[in-house]
Amino acid sequence: MSNNHYKIETEAIHAGQPPDPTTGAITTPIFQTSTYVQEGVGGHKGFEYSRTDNPTRSALQECLATLEGGRFGLSFSSGMSAISTVLSLLKSGDHVVSSDDVYGGTYRVFEQVFRDFGLTFTYVNTSEIAEIEAAIKPETKLVWIETPTNPLLKITDLAAVANLCKDRGVISCVDNTFATPYFQKPLSHGIDIVAHSVTKYLGGHADTVGGALITSNDKYYERLKFCQNAVGAVPGPFDCWLILRGLKTLAVRMERHEKNAMAISNWLSDHPKVRKVIYPGLENHPQHETARKQMSGFGGLISFEIDGSQDDAVRFLDLVKIFALAESLGGVESLIEHPGLMTHASIPAEVRREKGLSDSLIRISVGIENVNDLISDLDQAFSEL
Repeated sequence: MSNNHYKIETEAIHAGQPPDPTTGAITTPIFQTSTYVQEGVGGHKGFEYSRTDNPTRSALQECLATLEGGRFGLSFSSGMSAISTVLSLLKSGDHVVSSDDVYGGTYRVFEQVFRDFGLTFTYVNTSEIAEIEAAIKPETKLVWIETPTNPLLKITDLAAVANLCKDRGVISCVDNTFATPYFQKPLSHGIDIVAHSVTKYLGGHADTVGGALITSNDKYYERLKFCQNAVGAVPGPFDCWLILRGLKTLAVRMERHEKNAMAISNWLSDHPKVRKVIYPGLENHPQHETARKQMSGFGGLISFEIDGSQDDAVRFLDLVKIFALAESLGGVESLIEHPGLMTHASIPAEVRREKGLSDSLIRISVGIENVNDLISDLDQAFSEL
């Protein structure tokens, strides 16, 4: 089921997931098979081999495309395999302009893998459109955006990027992991490709790893689909099923994530042991108005700087009790981490500091627990600190 009249809360439950025509099962089955019997040579029923296509994966891909408002969806075994597949649209000698504040794994694969294949990268503050424009060269073929960024939660004007890229004949791609299609739809602003780590909010329960790409461009889709099959970094059917199950509660989870995050960010803003709070929903966020313009909500990620040293930040992580010390984000449980020592450790220290990622920065992924319990947990940690 997919219909433009339906809202995202309904599509998340039904898109690509009609009752099973054979049994009437309301939940999409797990087609745990590698191959498919053909009635004759070339006489298959749309499926030949599960690296190429699988019915459970097809359901997930249709659902994700619908949620993002795109025509085509592709699922991958991880967010990083999705990102790497975007770069398959390029060739040696091509240039990429990227947000300077990106996930450490994205920076690592750009710098330590794809540079060896002849791609070059320039990192700029993409919340300043003039910096993107100045970085574009004749050989630039891709602009890679995170918004909000990881972990400094900078916001980039999607419509401005889309217009700039179209004028220059450059592909635009947005990692929409932090916002999810519930709060932000980059394709509706003219962006060419949307990427996700579905491990995070879309799966929502910290029980599987996956990635996705969504586009409405036929040419890009055909190449990305070819590479999905040729390289083979595809998710298994059980992972697809887990993500489909997670998507059914996306709307109610995101509402709670944001409600809790707003309350905690306001509380942190008033705390004497906090130097700085970064959350797009706060009016003092530098790109708050841009966020309000293109997002319907501000998400569940908060970054803040403790008024102290890196040792103080690390000790704080040891003192919390409900917040779990772990990488990743977007699950129902609240997580806490030190970006410089954990998720972004692959970025050299001098580069991190140059980008404003301080040694006392802490990132929290706010879960859906009782918000007063979460605030009390932070409060007792500050008291012990």
